[in-house]
Amino acid sequence: MTMELIPDGPQARLRLAVAVAAATVASVGMWAIVVVLPAVQAEFGIGRGQVSYAYTAIMSGFALGNLLISRAVDRMGIAPLLAAAGLTIGVCYGLSTVARSFTEFLALQFIIGIATATGFGPLIADISHWFRKRRGIAVAIVASGNYLAGAVWPLLLKPVVETGGWRPAFMIIAFAGVLILPALSLAMRQRIAVEGPSSAATQLASTPFSPTQLQVLLMIAGVSCCVAMSMPQVHIVAYCMDLGYGIGAGAQMLSIMLGSGIVSRLAFGMLSDRIGGVRTLLISSSLQCLSLFLFLPFDGLVSLYMISMFFGLAQGGIVPSYAIIVREYLPAHEAGKRVGIVILATIAGMAFGGWLNGFIYDLTGSYREAILNGIAWNFLNIAVMGVILWRSRPSRAAIA
Repeated sequence: MTMELIPDGPQARLRLAVAVAAATVASVGMWAIVVVLPAVQAEFGIGRGQVSYAYTAIMSGFALGNLLISRAVDRMGIAPLLAAAGLTIGVCYGLSTVARSFTEFLALQFIIGIATATGFGPLIADISHWFRKRRGIAVAIVASGNYLAGAVWPLLLKPVVETGGWRPAFMIIAFAGVLILPALSLAMRQRIAVEGPSSAATQLASTPFSPTQLQVLLMIAGVSCCVAMSMPQVHIVAYCMDLGYGIGAGAQMLSIMLGSGIVSRLAFGMLSDRIGGVRTLLISSSLQCLSLFLFLPFDGLVSLYMISMFFGLAQGGIVPSYAIIVREYLPAHEAGKRVGIVILATIAGMAFGGWLNGFIYDLTGSYREAILNGIAWNFLNIAVMGVILWRSRPSRAAIA
């Protein structure tokens, strides 16, 4: 039953803290595979492009899960879905340790991706209803749970993988999912009232795009920005191994990248409350493009640490801004569905980009061409968002 609760109140702040913890645990699926990718490749005796299918499987499931589970949040609330996700993560990571073939391993990663999605788009959609005055920063904080997972989990799993292999690391994740996520879901059983479709009328009249047209543009932008984003985030560990720096340096760079992304998401979240989602996304995307250019002339160890930090600081505002744009332009009662569709597009971009960059590496024997590919896709994102900004004059007030 929906309870009468006050947006921006004490219950909202408590829910925000629980949501960040849940996102940090649930999002492990996106980053654990990056750490174990070289070990899995060696064990199954496959190429870099083929083993990258494991990441693509996770991100494909993640994309589908963001669409389906975000739609379910509009009807059921987040609590039962979060508990189910924890149990699914536990079971599938446990089964992955006894997979007899790479095909079985891939199938389990796809299911893990679906469950992991609960910690991103669905949580973002849920928290967006609990804040009005500070919706931008609240969405950014929850989205930062995904990066917090990327900063914490690789460091936790790296010594386990180096000493015992990837299977013990997966068992640790299995226990964490089963024990933690269902417990956190108990604190998120309350639901806040959501305004009906009439509240969106004034806002929708301020843009020349229909809801469907805007949705399509955001999907194109989401795919393109994340194909670019996937190059460093998916392949940084493998890139460091190719350069002779080892898995440890790559894992540290990934943690620095995503830790910086937390700072970035918070900063861009506050900025979006002032200038809106479209402008915030354009700034973040442009800085991401600049950071990708820096990977071309510099491949020294110290340089890569610095570029990883800059990349994290640059791109953290991109994905959360899509949720802000949805709330600024589209009806509140469709938030779960609309956010889920856009997040699906961004994760599809990560999945496609993760595979494409590995494929380009196999063709060329170098990541240079993969970096150039990412830059080209980044320019497409900037162009699409520029069109939206040019053609629109959105109201600064988010849909209540």
